Amino acid sequence: MTQKIIGIDIGGTYVKIGIINLNGEILSKWEIETNKQDQGKHIIDEIWTSIQHKVTAAELEHTILGIGIGVPGVVDEKQGKVLEAVNIGWKNYELKKHFEEITALPIHVENDANTAALGECWRDAENHDDIMVVTFGTGIGCGIITDGKVLHGHKGLAGEIGHFVVNPNGSPCNCGRRGCLETVASATGIVREAMKVVDQEPTCRLAMLYKEDGRLTAKDIFELAKEGDTHCLEIIHQMNDDLGLVLANVATVVNPAKILIGGGLSKAGDIFLTGIEASFKKHSIEWIGDNTKIEFTSLGNDAGIIGAAYLIRKAVYLEAVK
Repeated sequence: MTQKIIGIDIGGTYVKIGIINLNGEILSKWEIETNKQDQGKHIIDEIWTSIQHKVTAAELEHTILGIGIGVPGVVDEKQGKVLEAVNIGWKNYELKKHFEEITALPIHVENDANTAALGECWRDAENHDDIMVVTFGTGIGCGIITDGKVLHGHKGLAGEIGHFVVNPNGSPCNCGRRGCLETVASATGIVREAMKVVDQEPTCRLAMLYKEDGRLTAKDIFELAKEGDTHCLEIIHQMNDDLGLVLANVATVVNPAKILIGGGLSKAGDIFLTGIEASFKKHSIEWIGDNTKIEFTSLGNDAGIIGAAYLIRKAVYLEAVK
């Protein structure tokens, strides 16, 4: 029977789950909502229940090599412990231990942006040595590959660009500070900025849409911007300027060949990418700006589950060559 790996990408809104073969190809995939009630204590049980509905007991016993998991937060990948994942309520959460209590399968845990970067490297030969993968969704993640290896830092904090402060007097962030990049450039942050406009301009198009639907989404804001709405264009312009500033500063330190843009907001297309490129060049020193490519991820939202599966693939290979 063909050997397979389960890759899991836990997000602030949805959990993506995939069955991946040893070539990094997706055999099947699905998603469930992220249950953040009670500090996320139900998430693992709900993931396992979902897996059991999709994968037979025989497959789990005989063909599944292990489970790789990407998490949006600070991860001690050696212990499989989530030090903090503010968008889902975990703090000092023994993720690997909890999963091992319900299955005998090997479990490997990593930051979700790092798994996205690993997925891109595994599947795309051009993305092997020095890249940054930045994911934009409920929060912002950044995986950095340098000399072909994930940059973790002392406590797994490398790449936490969502918590660069871009405005010390800005909106409160889940991390406890104010004005972090996530507060203006994540899907949540963009909607927050749009709601400020709704409060200030009750007759604008954003306010009308909010009254009609009872809510606003990041997609709504990008769609109105494409139609030329001034308020939405201003929100996106400020977001792109903040993003370009942060990415330029990080690139000055790690000097990537490419910055790959992924996550749910990447679905906005060229209006998102071209704005980031322009801002990045504006804020970069010349030799960084001229020599760093900015592109969308080739795997899109699948990068996380593929990279999570790679954690198991790599572990199996290392065991085989011992």
